[in-house]
Amino acid sequence: MTALLSPLQHRPELIEAYVDSLHAPLLPQVSLSGMRVVLDLAWGAAAQLGERVFRQMGAEVICLHDRPDGDRINVHCGSTHLASLQAAVQEHHADLGFAFDGDADRVMAVDAQGRVVDGDYILYFWGQTLRQHDRLPGQVIVSTVMANLGFERAWQAQGGTLIRTAVGDQYVHAEMVERGAMLGGEQSGHILCPHYSVSGDGMLTALHLAAIVQQSGVSLTELVDQSFQTYPQLLRNVRVEDRDRRLNWKQSHRLQHAITQAEADMGDRGRVLVRASGTEPVIRIMVEAKSADLVRYWTETLAEAVQQYAKG
Repeated sequence: MTALLSPLQHRPELIEAYVDSLHAPLLPQVSLSGMRVVLDLAWGAAAQLGERVFRQMGAEVICLHDRPDGDRINVHCGSTHLASLQAAVQEHHADLGFAFDGDADRVMAVDAQGRVVDGDYILYFWGQTLRQHDRLPGQVIVSTVMANLGFERAWQAQGGTLIRTAVGDQYVHAEMVERGAMLGGEQSGHILCPHYSVSGDGMLTALHLAAIVQQSGVSLTELVDQSFQTYPQLLRNVRVEDRDRRLNWKQSHRLQHAITQAEADMGDRGRVLVRASGTEPVIRIMVEAKSADLVRYWTETLAEAVQQYAKG
């Protein structure tokens, strides 16, 4: 009689192999000795390994939300709620901090001043490093329509190309495969770098950003100051209950005219993104421009146009 196999198998060697895969591309050239790092582990997948992974690279580590707890994953913590990380970085006079999401495929960083360093900055810094080592084909970075215009302009000024896709890491991945690109990701901190991993990995991304800071000889604050200024950006969701009207908003001449006016007024100083949500009964409006006044004006104007359209 064949013995039944247990559906659960204890394989601690896989954890060791994973940790080794994170460290191997950086050691022995990189040491995080002298760097104080705060990690917000979001009660999730990174909770059991985050401290160890950074300590073994030499960093001094302070942890928040560092026990697995399925009831509290991402609740007022992690990469979507950065207030506690920002406060801890400043309280402990840390060099930088990282916040992961529940499954740890995304990460957001915070500099010593508590400023958010999102996926746009991470792509910019990592892109520069890969290019310096001739590991960024065509100087191409793939991101989404949400990537900040300040990031795009700064990358273009260095001779690079930013390719935009629809929102979603699956679209970024597909475009990277098609173009043979070696770096891509989203503003939310989901970063893809086939040199090191086949999927997004927040721990890997955080280690590489920490290594970039350490090897630069300056602080993350200085790197941000020397990189680019993000353009002011506003997002507005306008409820459109009627599904047909929501999905067919592009057929509205009034809405299209309002968008054309906004684009003409801002010219190369800004951009507009209008799209129907695939998950909620809303039309999403994003306006981004050099001037905060322009952003506010056109966000309000376009939101009003969508509200009028929703009424029929």
